[in-house]
Amino acid sequence: MEPITIDVTKDYQPLGPKQIDTSISFRTFIDFLEKKTDEEQTVKRAFFEMVLARLKADPDFSANIPLRNIGKYKEELSLIYGMLMPPIVDERDVCWAMSSPVNPVVFYGTSGFYDLLMDSRTGEIRCDIAMDDVESKKKKMQMLYSFILERIYHLPPMHKHEMVITLHDEKTGLPKFYKLNIDTRFCDVIPKDALPQLDLDEIRESFDIEDIMRQLPLTLFKFEGFSVITLADVTGEHAVENIKNTILDRASYDAGTYFNHVTHSLSMLMGSPKFEFGTMAILRVNNKLIFNKGTMLYSKLMNAATANGMAEQMYLKMADEYLQAPKQMVIREIKPEESPKKEFAKILYQEGVRSYALVPIFYDKKVVGLLEVFSKEANAVTELALTKLDVAIPLLAQIFKNYIDEFNAGVDNVIREKFTSLQPAVQWKFRETAWHYMRDKALHPQSAVIENIHFKNVYPLYGAVDIRNSTLERNIALRQDLTLQFNLLIETFTILKQNLGFGLADEMIFKCKKWLEEIDDESTDNDEMKVRDFLEHEAHPFLMHFKEDSLRRSGSEVNEGEELLRKKIDKYFEIVDEENGEANTNRKALETSMQKINTSVNLYLDLFRTEIQQSYPTYFEKFRTDGIEYDIYIGQSIEPEKKFSELYLKNIRLWQLTSMAAIARITNSLLPQMEKPLETTQLIFIHSTSIDISFRDDERRFDVEGAYNIRYQVIKKRIDKVHVKGTGERLTQPGKIALVYFNNKSAEEYVGYIRYLQEKNTLLNDLEFLDLEELQGVTGLKALRIGVNLHADWD
Repeated sequence: MEPITIDVTKDYQPLGPKQIDTSISFRTFIDFLEKKTDEEQTVKRAFFEMVLARLKADPDFSANIPLRNIGKYKEELSLIYGMLMPPIVDERDVCWAMSSPVNPVVFYGTSGFYDLLMDSRTGEIRCDIAMDDVESKKKKMQMLYSFILERIYHLPPMHKHEMVITLHDEKTGLPKFYKLNIDTRFCDVIPKDALPQLDLDEIRESFDIEDIMRQLPLTLFKFEGFSVITLADVTGEHAVENIKNTILDRASYDAGTYFNHVTHSLSMLMGSPKFEFGTMAILRVNNKLIFNKGTMLYSKLMNAATANGMAEQMYLKMADEYLQAPKQMVIREIKPEESPKKEFAKILYQEGVRSYALVPIFYDKKVVGLLEVFSKEANAVTELALTKLDVAIPLLAQIFKNYIDEFNAGVDNVIREKFTSLQPAVQWKFRETAWHYMRDKALHPQSAVIENIHFKNVYPLYGAVDIRNSTLERNIALRQDLTLQFNLLIETFTILKQNLGFGLADEMIFKCKKWLEEIDDESTDNDEMKVRDFLEHEAHPFLMHFKEDSLRRSGSEVNEGEELLRKKIDKYFEIVDEENGEANTNRKALETSMQKINTSVNLYLDLFRTEIQQSYPTYFEKFRTDGIEYDIYIGQSIEPEKKFSELYLKNIRLWQLTSMAAIARITNSLLPQMEKPLETTQLIFIHSTSIDISFRDDERRFDVEGAYNIRYQVIKKRIDKVHVKGTGERLTQPGKIALVYFNNKSAEEYVGYIRYLQEKNTLLNDLEFLDLEELQGVTGLKALRIGVNLHADWD
């Protein structure tokens, strides 16, 4: 074979000379073979002797051989190949070659080697194997000098004589990775001149290649012999390593890039771009399967089903059935005539998928996710093809487990933030207390107790956004709905009496009319529980008896009157249906309007909470009533690491007043959108002194501590319906903010905030100073009341 240049000595110029003094020689190999022959005692000795005789037959073969003359020795080269490789190996499957020492100029190799490294169209060396970047050149020089130091200075090898090169498969277009190994056993390095003394200890420690090259320029050496080059396909190992690195570096990627990195590596494992992939993490909440669109973004089936508006329904149904006995499912060919048998196959066919597999991924013996493998070619996805992914399955299991852990952590974060007292501002205290408990339990297992979690001398801020006349509105809605329901009930019982002559129907009509009278009487409060008890345990079972009896006697046994009655009963239950029935219209409209208000207020308070944390950490807790109440606590004990100042308290008080004005305006703007127009009132309780709070395990929340502090809690609960002294007028009014206080100094502080917000056109110029009626156990309360500019543009 003609010599083929693989590297053409493209050494990094700053590191060494372009030409290196090398000569091809087989003397070292012949010496090696003679030694093996002398040691060999088996039948192989005769074979070795035959090869030696042939290699020594031509004296020129034992001398240095110019590259141009190497083609004369094809038989000898073939014998050397036969000695170094197992005889049963097919050379088309092996990437093996001999090259000149140091400079890899190939002069003999297998067809597999040449097929891989030569461009099939041009016959030239493939340009994508030229390792001429700085790192590759530096690596080659490190390999070369490691060889020199090993042979001349007897240092152990400091760098492996191997590199990884990347080639793009001409058929698939996918990258393939090969480990290039250079065997230098049959190379000699010969000094041309006296060599300098080297500090071998320093070389062992640092192996500074540039410093070594300065001390030992390559011009000092001559290289003789030959190298053996082998290329081993390590694409699978590289793909697996890529997936590992992607998992470890998860934080660096967005979800789409992360998925693409993983699936690109899976494509390399499969060795073909015709395979595509999808993933579905198995997520559960309270041990029930849930459909999370965010983790289904990369599922072919679920994306196709989403376009048809049936993704969630399909997933929950299919996943529930499939996970009863999860196993690999392969559809080698999806045919249009077979698709209707399986709804999901029909959807896939419409998306151009012709072969498809679903592979369950297990972690700790539990299914954590499903891997989709699909292709637009029929019979591409097979059981045999899927075995190529086996090495990646454990990593895919880790990916799905990470998805699940991230999801569960997200749920836990929401719980901590929205539903429990473990807010970031106080979380440190819980961690500290938990650690103390763990420490004490280790020392005294029987007597260790959880410390009381409390915060001393914190300043409280209380606010309440109430839906005006919510109880009255609820009674009106209930009265309207029940009036419609009982009128229908009377009509139904009347038809029953007319068609069946059933005497008890008269009694039911009588009871319904009595209930209707009570419902229509606005002076009485309707006991909804008693009404519901009558409907569920008397009226409805009565009607259902005749309906079921009619159904049992279907056909000719049922007369026209019974058929009319059955239809009337069906119509009644349709109208009183809790989800869609007309008899719940007013209550649903009221609940929808209240929900709209509370959602908007909640969203704004969440923003308010986020803002106030930026200046100084606070504990912020909301309570749901017909509206929303909240407590805020701020003080040094909540954040010991940051010095507290009353400036932070004043800042948050101004923020609170501003937020109440914003909420009043937001809820007022919702009026046109509500089926039942509802207004809100805004109340603030100004407490001028600090209090102590402690965590109550039974209620999972903080509460005031100590007899004096409890007075603060009592006042909070009693001022929501307080009246202005001597007028009978409720303090809280729609479109206004009421501020209740004891201490005149506190009022002066808030008057300053009010004047500021009036200048900003946030509040109206209608400030009132009011005395409040006495409450049980509470006297001397006063209030400020100010209108909110609901319509003008705010600065």
